[in-house]
Formats: sequence, structure tokens, C-alpha cells
Amino acid sequence: MPQPHIFHGRMTGWRAIVTGAGTLGDGVGTGKAIATLFAAEGAKVALFDLDEARARTTLELINSMKGDACIFTGNVADAQDAKRMTGEALEWLGGLDTLVNNIGIGAGAGQLHVVAPDDIDRVLSVNLGTVINMCREAMPALLAGNGKSIVNISSVAGILAHGNSAYGPSKAAVIQLTAELAVMYGRDGIRANCVAPGHIMTPMVEAYVKGEGRRVRSAIAPIGIEGDAWDIAQAALFLAGSESRFITGITLPVDGGVTVVGPMAAYERVVQEAPAQA
Repeated sequence: MPQPHIFHGRMTGWRAIVTGAGTLGDGVGTGKAIATLFAAEGAKVALFDLDEARARTTLELINSMKGDACIFTGNVADAQDAKRMTGEALEWLGGLDTLVNNIGIGAGAGQLHVVAPDDIDRVLSVNLGTVINMCREAMPALLAGNGKSIVNISSVAGILAHGNSAYGPSKAAVIQLTAELAVMYGRDGIRANCVAPGHIMTPMVEAYVKGEGRRVRSAIAPIGIEGDAWDIAQAALFLAGSESRFITGITLPVDGGVTVVGPMAAYERVVQEAPAQA
């Protein structure tokens, strides 16, 4: 979808942390889109990223829209770094209303017996460990305030098997952790929900999905298109904000329908829409 340009102050006065908030180059990844949309809707946003240069592209976009954000650099897969960064961010924010855990990497493809153990450990550490670390460190601030929301970014790979030894299991764990958080902290006024992106085109995906791969991704979806980072940002905004006050513990696929289409129907769409061979 096009970058949003009409805003309604839906997060005015809110304070947010968004992890993985940077994007490589001038494109827009999910963290950049989420942080930018939150700031445009009035939130004060702490931008967490491993790479300051990536986060700076997000900060520059937010500044151009007169939003309020600040960069915090470090590795939240490391418990001590997560603690330091969260402490610094909370001092700047003055409290916390919503946490978005967006960090994720893809690795560990292939059959389990041939994938390097280090690759599996790294994916679990980044995709699941960062969520655990950030929820642990941010929870006291959420509990001390009005207790608003956590939004975790998972993947449809955590719902349907994709033949990946590490990525899918790590994202499935994020979905289950989200449900557990909803149960553990619901009485404290904290909601926890999950967004599961499907075939989303971002700068990271664009690096390895091209040509026929992109056509197939679009053809499989019932609505016949790919999504982009702004689609994920809009879902995160809804689940973070007060409009979803009676929603907790759910996983919302933002996937163009790929998690509901049957395999034969998907196959038929791919074949029927294939370009004619010369």
C-alpha cells in the first residue's frame, strides 16, 4: 500500500519502543514502517537497532514528518544490552505504553540433520530471544503505567510449515509466547498480540526473492498481490492502540489469504497465471 499521509492522532501522548526499527538503504522494512506510523500518529518512539546507520534512515523519515523519535543502538539478543538499552530508552521516554518486538532473521534453511547447530542457535536467539529479553526488561515500566500493549511480529511460517529447521519453529514460539503473555498479564491491564506477515516485499526480502519467485508469491494469495511494510504497520497500529482494547492473545495473519487457501487451489492459481512459454 502507499505510504500513509493522513493521520488522526491515534497515539497522541503514547510512548513506544520498536525493535529492529532500521532498514538497509532507502527502502522501508517493517520496523521502519511501524515506527514511522506510530510517530506520525503522535507517539514518542524509541528506535532500537543493531546498526545506527539503518536506524538513522527511520529517524530521518520521522523527522521529515515532524515526529518525535530517538535512536538506541545495541544487540537486544544479549540480555545485558537489552537491559541497558531499555533503561536508556525509558529515561528518554518517561514511561512506556507499548512495545513492538519486530526483530527477525532468516537462516537455517535445509533439513535438520545438515543445518549447522550454530545457525539454529542464532535464529532462536534473535527471533525468540529478543522478544523474551525485551518483554522482561520492559514489563516493569508497562506494569507501572496504565499497562497498555505488546505487539510481537511473527510470521505465517510460524503457522504453516515451510521446510525450515529454525525460522518456522522460532516464529511459532513467538506466537505461543504472545498467548502466554496475554494470560500472565491480562489482569494487569496489559494486552499482548501478534502479527504474522505473509508474502511481504521489503528490502530484506527483495535481496533474495526475484522474478518468478515474486510472481508465484502473488499468484498463491487469493487476492493476487504481495503486501508491503505499511500493511504490517497498519495491523501493528491497530493491535497496539485503544481500538483493540478487547483483543488479546491473538495472532493476526497479514498475508493476502495464503494461510486459508488450500494447496490445490494455490497450485491451480500458480499454473493458470503462469506466463506463456515462448
